Amino acid sequence: MAWTARHDRHPAGAGQRGQWALDPDWRPAEVDITRASVARMYDYYLGGSHNFAVDRQRAAEVLVVLPQARVFARQNRAFLRRAVRYFVAQGIQQFLDLGAGLPTVGAAHEVAVECRVVYVDDEPTAVAHGQLLLAGNPLAACVQADITRPDEVLDHPDTQRILDFDQPLGVLLCAVLHFVPDERGPAGVVRAYREALAPGSMLALSHATATDYPDLLAEVVDTYRVTQNQAYPRTRAEVTGLVASFEQLVWPGVVYTPEWRPEHVADIGDPTESLAYAVVATCP
Repeated sequence: MAWTARHDRHPAGAGQRGQWALDPDWRPAEVDITRASVARMYDYYLGGSHNFAVDRQRAAEVLVVLPQARVFARQNRAFLRRAVRYFVAQGIQQFLDLGAGLPTVGAAHEVAVECRVVYVDDEPTAVAHGQLLLAGNPLAACVQADITRPDEVLDHPDTQRILDFDQPLGVLLCAVLHFVPDERGPAGVVRAYREALAPGSMLALSHATATDYPDLLAEVVDTYRVTQNQAYPRTRAEVTGLVASFEQLVWPGVVYTPEWRPEHVADIGDPTESLAYAVVATCP
């Protein structure tokens, strides 16, 4: 899917596939390019090319205040990859990636190549891009839905077609619940998905925090107020509470994203610069 508008072309990488290369001026008609999207801003932080000028502008404003935002994005993506590999090692062969955003390099279906994956997001660009990338892949699908409405996600025909809820499932909630305000009950959202899972299922969750940079994060939160999604960083205790419906946390518990089972000690760096906690929980 090559998607930028004619008046807002952003050079694509050489590795783009399919319609992205064939039709560089196409984008979904319903995409709002007047307000930044967190999915496209996240892609920009990762060095991707699937973003509009408004996304790059807002992301640049964040980076001026908080350069660690790039560290946050990269460490979060690395945590997702490690969690997926861990799930596969535990025998899990299917994944539900909630708030998946743009399926950039290192997405679940690329890490677990023979597993079944359903990506869920409510951002039209992310979903349209995902659907084009996954076209012809019988093991994966990209669903447009609001993750805070679990029934809408779980009952979707593509979810039901690809995933078997009688078998263990890996649920990914990476860098998404900090866009869900308390009044919408993020812990209740997690609980609803937990109730649909078979024994042996697992959850990987990461969540932004303002614990170590409260003043800077306050400025960033103000910046996100003019995007399509406001941000709600939470403390370690609050993140732990989000997974209370799961029976057991996998060691090392709730830690900064680079501290969750790093491949090398050198990968940790200053963990506080990751700006996020990570946790994996299980359903015995």
